[in-house]
Amino acid sequence: MLGVLGLLLAIVLLIFLAYKGVGAIPAALICSTVVILTNGMPFWTGFSEAFMGGFAYFMSSYFLVFVTSALFAKAMDDSGAAQAIAYQCLEWFGKKRAVLVLIVTTAVLTYGGVSLFVVVFATYPVAIVLFKEANLPKSLLPGVLAFGAATFTMTALPASPQLTNVIPSQVLGTTLTAAPGLGIFASVLMFIGGYAYFVWQEKRLREKGIGFVPGPNDNIEKYDAIDRDTLPNPFISFIPMVFILAAIVLLRNTFSSIELIVYCMLAATALVFALNWGRLTNKLTTINKGLKDGMAIIDVAVIVGFGFVVQQAPAFQSFVQFALGLDFNPYLSAVLATEIVAGITGSSSGGLTIFLKALGQAYIDLGADPAVLHRLTAIAAGGLDTLPHAGGIFILMGVVGVNHKEGYHHIFWTTVFMPIIIAFICTFIAIAIF
Repeated sequence: MLGVLGLLLAIVLLIFLAYKGVGAIPAALICSTVVILTNGMPFWTGFSEAFMGGFAYFMSSYFLVFVTSALFAKAMDDSGAAQAIAYQCLEWFGKKRAVLVLIVTTAVLTYGGVSLFVVVFATYPVAIVLFKEANLPKSLLPGVLAFGAATFTMTALPASPQLTNVIPSQVLGTTLTAAPGLGIFASVLMFIGGYAYFVWQEKRLREKGIGFVPGPNDNIEKYDAIDRDTLPNPFISFIPMVFILAAIVLLRNTFSSIELIVYCMLAATALVFALNWGRLTNKLTTINKGLKDGMAIIDVAVIVGFGFVVQQAPAFQSFVQFALGLDFNPYLSAVLATEIVAGITGSSSGGLTIFLKALGQAYIDLGADPAVLHRLTAIAAGGLDTLPHAGGIFILMGVVGVNHKEGYHHIFWTTVFMPIIIAFICTFIAIAIF
């Protein structure tokens, strides 16, 4: 009983510390200590093996992705290409649709294969200009980016290359386009619901007179001093981003997804330099600062380390067995179990892996259609995975320069509450039809 209470306390404490502005590193270490002590785990082993095992796993898996993505974003920013794209989008769609432009841009990149963890590096230079020109508060920005990256393109749209859609296909033997009708239906509901929320919030914030205020890390003087006539051609500026998408689509079967992203980011960065050689006045500074920005991966890695401690705690198995033992219709039981496990681990891929490997085949044996089970569990995994203690939320907040207290509520309504409701709507449709 103490272990279960300790596990719950650690998760609640991590959320509390995040809202109080405590950094990811001390928060993860404190909460891991709570889990280790209350679950009777060997103290040194808990940190040296479980915590550091998770930390090392994430660093070794994604370090090159983070630093190359951050380098690309810095090159786009310093060359003026990101600003040129942002201003061109504003001309096409108007300042009133700045949020829509950013949602679509983020969604296109993630659906094209850019990792959820790093897409913020590619979109932030564009986002900051869009929000400044539209006079929108930065508190709205984390929600917009999270919605564009971590909802319909991650879980529901058929053929998504994101892990949340890949894992069910590997375990259940389905294709990435499993249950396309259900997936498209869920995607439409998510997009309409999320965009309607942001339209409402934008109207409410404007009525209150709340507008754009730069963060402490935003070099807003650079943007204020921009002479648009000196910016690079916006259509040429689009070329590196189009290149990334085209390369991901054309070479997706040639390299592993991680390898492909790294190659794409390096090649796209070289393309930015080649197209804007004269505009990048201090090329070495751009390279050094861009690579240094990628060290934000540490904030995510320590939260993953905490997640590994949680997964190895004896009490965690109680939660898993409870979730897996829910005696409902197979589809409803699968959705509930996936939501619970993803919420505890703070990871859609982690929750899916644990659930499907444990009982995926058992649910198929009970009569569940593998394709429908694939789509429902993928959608369900995209609900509680973005609670405040999720690693991706820490890096998103860090890059944008907004804390949990200021911006998390927008993430909650569009990436937690709404996907959960839609997951259950799709579940009841599946029960009725399949």
